[in-house]
Amino acid sequence: MVSDGMEVPAMLSARSLFQEILDNDESFRLFCSIAASGESQGGWENGRIAALVPDSRRELAPKITRHGADEDKHGRIFHALLKKRGLEPVEVPHETDYTMLLEKHGIGLAHDKLRADEPLTEQDIITYLSHSRVTEQRAADQMVMLRKYFGDHPEVGRAVKMISNDEDNHLAYCHEELLRTARAGHGRTIQRTLRDCALVEIGVYRDVSLAVMEHMGRILRWSPTKSKALAAGIHAMHAYERAGGWRRMVSLKMPERRDALGGPATSAPEFA
Repeated sequence: MVSDGMEVPAMLSARSLFQEILDNDESFRLFCSIAASGESQGGWENGRIAALVPDSRRELAPKITRHGADEDKHGRIFHALLKKRGLEPVEVPHETDYTMLLEKHGIGLAHDKLRADEPLTEQDIITYLSHSRVTEQRAADQMVMLRKYFGDHPEVGRAVKMISNDEDNHLAYCHEELLRTARAGHGRTIQRTLRDCALVEIGVYRDVSLAVMEHMGRILRWSPTKSKALAAGIHAMHAYERAGGWRRMVSLKMPERRDALGGPATSAPEFA
């Protein structure tokens, strides 16, 4: 789950904006640090969920483990990109921490529950899968954009392609498992949980996007005009999502990629 809060409004070139961030060591350092932190947190969460899966859903445990392993791998990839430039990660500003802010707003499974040793319930599994369905849609959308503009980039292209493929697998897995759970009689609960999650997520994502852009603006010394245009674009995107764009995050259909997390996780490439 890659979520660095980089929502780019249409009036500005996504390619030029991300190129500007990649070309500056400090902005690149912040970008990779935010992404790595979110991925590592997702890896821990999935690991704990896999350990606490109820007996009635034990068949999910290997897939959840694979999901977590992929997230850990993505975190290592972002750290490797930093290391290749001779950079150290920076502390992630609280207001840019997408994963933790979602938990603070009650989305997903609470970390106190994951730190305990009590088995999860069927409702907990629905909450986990619904949370993943929404956030993996966000991550997959971001990676489609990055793959389009930077899939052939000599420094980050290989990482972008690998992470994008993984995010597509994660999204396919969420669709398939939620549909299977719906057929078992939980359809209404799933739709309600998805809707609640999506409506909170779009607000959190707006706030994180604004915070990340503010930090990037200071580092890159953007003009007030540019910063205001970016902020306006982020607010416009949120308005679109609030008006109905959120529905793309809650629809369910059987994916072309079946059993997308049925095998072992692939290893992270070397970037040295």
